[in-house]
Amino acid sequence: MDDLENHFSLGRYWAQGDALSHAVAYVLLAMSLVSWYFILSKAFASWRVRRSADAVEAFWNAPTMGDGVALLDAADPERVYLPLAQQGAAQVDMVSKRTLAGGMDHAEQVTRVLRGAIHRSTIKLESGLTLLASIGSTAPFVGLLGTVWGIYHALSAVSSHGTVQIDKIAGPVGEALIMTGIGLMVAIPAVLAYNGFNRVNRLTLSELDAFAHDLHAYLTSAERARG
Repeated sequence: MDDLENHFSLGRYWAQGDALSHAVAYVLLAMSLVSWYFILSKAFASWRVRRSADAVEAFWNAPTMGDGVALLDAADPERVYLPLAQQGAAQVDMVSKRTLAGGMDHAEQVTRVLRGAIHRSTIKLESGLTLLASIGSTAPFVGLLGTVWGIYHALSAVSSHGTVQIDKIAGPVGEALIMTGIGLMVAIPAVLAYNGFNRVNRLTLSELDAFAHDLHAYLTSAERARG
């Protein structure tokens, strides 16, 4: 029984593996470490973003634009909603006509700066998602490469002995299949995290779009009031 267990041990697989088998294992280990780093960091950032979403309502309950920006500054540590309020506040007193942007009418200037703020917030929210998607889609194939290579070596060993003995191929084939399992263990958390973060981002971007629309309405109506 101990001999059978030793046939399928990771230590035996590592001892029998060649440079390519070891390289596949190192690649999968690196993928796993990078994936979990982004999963944990993005999960913490997403939690902070969702917690600060209520600060948008507090912004509109503030007596002045400056007070609203100060509230968002304290309640939005990920700086997702804050840039829109800051850019909007900067437009309140902008009267310079010495730039190309200054030559636009006020409503167009507000649209331009709010669109830019949303774009920067979107980049921040989506950072790391492409990497998670890449790991989730490629890790199973990397593991499969290790499996195919291990089975190839098992069949080569059989051909060199001239006879098929189940105890000679069961161990190497079982050890090779371990790589497929490891590839799936790396890919599944990455795919689940990618889908979860995409859902959170859709909610946040929807709220950002609504916030930008309200800011645009406020700033353009304030301009009309001054005119």
